[in-house]
Amino acid sequence: MKKGILLVNLGSPDSPNPKDVKTYLDEFLMDPRVIDVPFWLRSFIVRGIVLNTRPKASAAAYQKIWWEEGSPLIVISERLQEKVQQQVEMPVGLAMRYGSMTIKKGLQDLVDKGVEEVLLIPLYPQFAMATTETILVLAKDIRKTDFPNLKITDLPAFYNNPDYIEVLSNSISRHLKGKNIDHLLFSYHGVPERHIKKSDITKSHCKIDGSCCVTASKAHQFCYRHQCFEVTRLVAEKLQLEEGKYSTSFQSRLGFDPWLQPYTDRTIERLGTQSVKNMAVVTPAFVSDCLETLEEIAMEGEEIFHEVGGENFTTIPCLNDDQEWVDLLAKWINTWVTTETVTV
Repeated sequence: MKKGILLVNLGSPDSPNPKDVKTYLDEFLMDPRVIDVPFWLRSFIVRGIVLNTRPKASAAAYQKIWWEEGSPLIVISERLQEKVQQQVEMPVGLAMRYGSMTIKKGLQDLVDKGVEEVLLIPLYPQFAMATTETILVLAKDIRKTDFPNLKITDLPAFYNNPDYIEVLSNSISRHLKGKNIDHLLFSYHGVPERHIKKSDITKSHCKIDGSCCVTASKAHQFCYRHQCFEVTRLVAEKLQLEEGKYSTSFQSRLGFDPWLQPYTDRTIERLGTQSVKNMAVVTPAFVSDCLETLEEIAMEGEEIFHEVGGENFTTIPCLNDDQEWVDLLAKWINTWVTTETVTV
């Protein structure tokens, strides 16, 4: 069977225009795995409230970070695709979960090239309902309705893969070389606490009480919170970071339900008021820089830090199209091709 690869990232509006942003937000927020409430309530929240208030502000944020070539996330993902393609023999496609670069188009492009078996690579190190799961579920539905003869295999979450941890740690080291940093903050995208409990395959382990994430369980295979804290622990161990010189937080909360804590904005503020003068932030829930890293952290986060007395604020780029990251993806792909296994 001819094999092909489909890299899948989050997505982006077609432009920073409020109309395009509204279209994008509607698709994104109406996903039942993003806002997991009954359709009538989700529609009321999104279409009755959010889309009447948020698009203009979101468009202004996108305008701050938009590149001449287009959306940073899209441009970076395309660069990654091109570099990976140079290192593997089978076709490498690119798609987005939301927006005009659909998964259906990505699969169609591969099928048009004669591909019969696809390795789907969600570009997220950690598993979450609102990221990896929604990609896999949609891809399964599309295959069933449009490509019934296509075989699709997916790459598992790679948050604790030693090679990934090494690549991430090396990237952090390079970007902090020569800098005197008092504190390194690992900021991950937030999710509602209920997502963690819904993803608990044991239906009893996850209590979000500070102990369940460090107690061995099958639940960890799908526990976003555990996987985030584990990335922090493994990188801190690799870089030999001192206890108290690093921490974990969660950003981008929405609405009034309890989300994973501590919150990034409040953590930055707290650290700044506690005499941390030189701070760095890394965002390991993302492999590509996007609105949440370029605007929320690099702009808003720095502003908060300076307002409370902080002096030097360093934002560490995502892996983007870093050559070590490209090499690792190519390694996983070539292993799948030769061994039919996707264990990372």
